[in-house]
Amino acid sequence: MKKVQFTETVLRDASQSLVATRMSYEQFKPILETIDKAGFYSVECWGGATFDVCLRFLNEDPWERLRRIREAMPNTKLQMLLRGQNILGYKHYPDDIVRRFVRASVRNGIDIIRIFDALNDTNNLKVAIEETVNSGAMASGAISYTTSPVHTREKYVEIVKELVSMGVSTVCIKDMAGIMSPKAAYDLVSAIKDAVDLPVVIHTHCTTGLAFMTDLKAIEAGADVIDTAISPFSGGTSQPATETLNYALKEFGYETGLDDDVLFKMANFFKPIRADFLAKGTLNPISMATDTQCLTYQIPGGMLSNLLSQLKMMNALDRFDEALLETPRVREDMGYPPLVTPTSQIVGTQAVQNVLAGERYKNVGAELKAYCRGEYGRTPAPINPEIQAKILKDEKPIEGRYADYLPTDTYEKAAEKLGDTARCEEDVLSYISFPQVAEKFFEQRRAEEEKVVRYTVTPLE
Repeated sequence: MKKVQFTETVLRDASQSLVATRMSYEQFKPILETIDKAGFYSVECWGGATFDVCLRFLNEDPWERLRRIREAMPNTKLQMLLRGQNILGYKHYPDDIVRRFVRASVRNGIDIIRIFDALNDTNNLKVAIEETVNSGAMASGAISYTTSPVHTREKYVEIVKELVSMGVSTVCIKDMAGIMSPKAAYDLVSAIKDAVDLPVVIHTHCTTGLAFMTDLKAIEAGADVIDTAISPFSGGTSQPATETLNYALKEFGYETGLDDDVLFKMANFFKPIRADFLAKGTLNPISMATDTQCLTYQIPGGMLSNLLSQLKMMNALDRFDEALLETPRVREDMGYPPLVTPTSQIVGTQAVQNVLAGERYKNVGAELKAYCRGEYGRTPAPINPEIQAKILKDEKPIEGRYADYLPTDTYEKAAEKLGDTARCEEDVLSYISFPQVAEKFFEQRRAEEEKVVRYTVTPLE
């Protein structure tokens, strides 16, 4: 009997795609011991936007969150998403920082690190993969799936072979926008299985309505693991429902290893949390709808919710359709990057800027300039030379790997600047990742601790 395993995403990508990662540790804490009994291949619970959001909006230490999840779930492999040389931030970091971050992640409880690069530039994956393996964790090499004139099945297989040569334990097809069709999934999984002898993981989203069919055809072609979300946080821009695919696959005779009673308890637990987010307006109904236009503009779930948030803050929600149409145009100008963090934010923000300014590339952010300089790596196709020249003016693009140009004393300088504020290596890494956000968090942490001390009363003997 063929076995198909599940990675549950409710603690990370499902939350990120539907409610901008605003689910706090205290909200999901009571269900962790139950999730640990479900029989999942892994639970994706960290990485992606969780790190930033914990510090910026939830007033949580992301490292402490991970340690608490690890303690509550000793029997399940914990998984995180790492952006290669970008780690969990939005720019490239020196190699020593990447290595430190990987080691710290494993030390604090991570078993599997899914490593991807927004441009599929394998130069940006090598160090993270190497350090993951050296740290005793599983490296899952991901290809960011997209469609364009330069993204062919042959090219994807070529990338997969490079990942295997670097030492990955599994290969993940990361379809962040839900645009991989059932046929494309079948053909690509078949090609990968013919080329390498490693488990294949399928990650997709329900945005376009294809996900359930895509997963089934991928499994038919030999996929070994699928990413799903417990039903209250499934659908729309999230993953397909765990219970639904578990039911369907069992009927087809596959072994999943999942406990139906545990899944039922999980669903009942998350239903009121979903309802609360919906009532507060954090869960936008647009994010729950099926949008087949995504097959054209290729916007992934997290990007769609952020795009809506940007336009809402600017009182420009009525320009949403224009921003959607502009997104693929910007993407083509930039050499067809897959739309996944950070390129999704870079392209999406520029699309909004172009629409609101009434002139394309009149206002350009620092991130897009850095992209055009080559700081994010090799683009799948050349950047439009006229647009690049307009953005860079007299600047010249860099040659080679950007990380090779970065300073080697970043950690030491950050540790010296923080002084006693940093209590451990993890604090320094938080600061390096998000300096201003981390400093504000450290200040709040100190203020709260002083408040507790101030109001502590010694009991009478």
